[in-house]
Amino acid sequence: MNKGKIMLVGLGPGSHDHLTARARAAIAEADTVIGYVTYIRLVADLLEGKEVIKKSMTEELDRAIEALDRARQGRKVALVSSGDAGVYGMAGPTFEVLFQAGWTPDSEIEVEIVPGASALNTCAALVGAPLTHDFCAISLSDLLTPWPVIARRLDAAAASDFVTALYNPKSGRRTRQIVEAQRLFLRHRNPDTPVAIVKSAYRPKQRIEFTTLATMTECDIGMLTTVLIGNSSTFVRDGLMVTPRGYANKYDVAGDGAARSGEQAGRSLSTGLNGWLETIRASGETPAQLAERYRLPLDYIIAALAEAPDAEAADTIEESAA
Repeated sequence: MNKGKIMLVGLGPGSHDHLTARARAAIAEADTVIGYVTYIRLVADLLEGKEVIKKSMTEELDRAIEALDRARQGRKVALVSSGDAGVYGMAGPTFEVLFQAGWTPDSEIEVEIVPGASALNTCAALVGAPLTHDFCAISLSDLLTPWPVIARRLDAAAASDFVTALYNPKSGRRTRQIVEAQRLFLRHRNPDTPVAIVKSAYRPKQRIEFTTLATMTECDIGMLTTVLIGNSSTFVRDGLMVTPRGYANKYDVAGDGAARSGEQAGRSLSTGLNGWLETIRASGETPAQLAERYRLPLDYIIAALAEAPDAEAADTIEESAA
């Protein structure tokens, strides 16, 4: 019997222009294609002559079990997800089912993950450059995750000034979660914080709205929507949402691009770790005062102050993230 194979295929946003060559080849290689009905529809013209198994939205485990069953029969299976299979996709539940069945990487069934662009990437590309500094993704779906866990993550992301992508923000039954997310962010962020609402990215019904944190819940938001909340530096100009990386902190961006006084190209910012340690040691403030000023844990401040200066690692040249 032929060796079975499961290919966890990320379709990206759904447009064939954004389907990777490997994703297209994996679908062509497959005997069986399994997926949520909407995802199957995105690649319907690539499925001629294949066994196609369509499942509903909440039947993720059923999809994984079907894939394992077909692979045991020696078939090559493409288990498709929109975006990336490893980002809120089918990779997680599939491995859970496989491990529960006693599968190991040395088993007869081969497993391949075929990456695709997640909604976070594709929506960002449509609205500008909102993710060029630290960001995170949080799903508002409480079908499998307790709300207090989601709420703590939202509050921490808001307080830490992350640009935040909200997945699964709203559905026909889940309408309050996006309101609660807004409430938590408003505890820490300016109401004028830029927000981009992207629905059905790169699909025929694509819709993009720019709004603010204060008014985002008035927009058209659903399960096919990704909400991008900017940080304290994010701005919208000429229809583009941009989050500065921080070059203006070190360089004369508007002038000749030279390093500002006290800064060195290729070296940590003067307010980076070593500069900050020098500052707090010379401040004369108590650990409690420093913890309050920098909004950092008291025990972390105490440990930082206790570290001998000569024990610090030498400052090294950082690689450009460009």
